[in-house]
Amino acid sequence: MTAAMYLHAVTSNLISAAQRLMPLGQTEGQAVLAALSPLCEETAKAAMSLTCDELQSTAFLSDIAAMRHETQQPRIFRS
Repeated sequence: MTAAMYLHAVTSNLISAAQRLMPLGQTEGQAVLAALSPLCEETAKAAMSLTCDELQSTAFLSDIAAMRHETQQPRIFRS
């Protein structure tokens, strides 16, 4: 349950950022979140069956975007 809640929170955060970056209203954002909720649940269940050696994290594009954002003027988000 905790893993699913964490994934839901991360997804919600990304949707919130998308709403500030593009024309995506609150209703549409909530619809996207509702559509992704089952995937969060499935992903959490799958992750719970993995060993520590099997768990990994890669988010190269978001990491690169965050590094670029740090030096941009003006920045859209605090970093």
